[in-house]
Amino acid sequence: MKKIKVLFVCLGNICRSPLAEAIFKHKVSQKGLQHLVTADSCGTANYHVGDAPDPRTIANAKRNGVMIDHIGQQLSLQHLADFDFILAMDKGNHQNILKLHDAEKYNSKVLLMRSFDQARQHDEVPDPYYGHERDFQQVFEILDQSVESFIEFLKKEHFRV
Repeated sequence: MKKIKVLFVCLGNICRSPLAEAIFKHKVSQKGLQHLVTADSCGTANYHVGDAPDPRTIANAKRNGVMIDHIGQQLSLQHLADFDFILAMDKGNHQNILKLHDAEKYNSKVLLMRSFDQARQHDEVPDPYYGHERDFQQVFEILDQSVESFIEFLKKEHFRV
């Protein structure tokens, strides 16, 4: 069986998307599904290519029992071709993904992360970059719920477990 490939996307790839990737990998491992799926993350902008995630993101993830192992990278058209699901953290990044040259053929793969959050009150994962510790924790909780729901979707629709 071919592994499902999931890509998480935010603006700079140092806060939301590497956290979503780490939470996803953590939960997939806990559920014994790592043989069925692989994940990565990137940013639509090139601000932090080659950088580690924001230290506040790393600290927050660690406080919540999740380890992050990621180096920032920028989204490319090749990512759209290679991945089965591209999950944008907000509408601006969703639009930026679809603005890539020839991206229209991948429209069905590009979704908002919170479209899988059953309890969502908003469509977007807020960017905690200019916020405080509580903002990073809020993002962790949003992503934790969204990722859990996304994994349940995958189990039902793709993994047949």
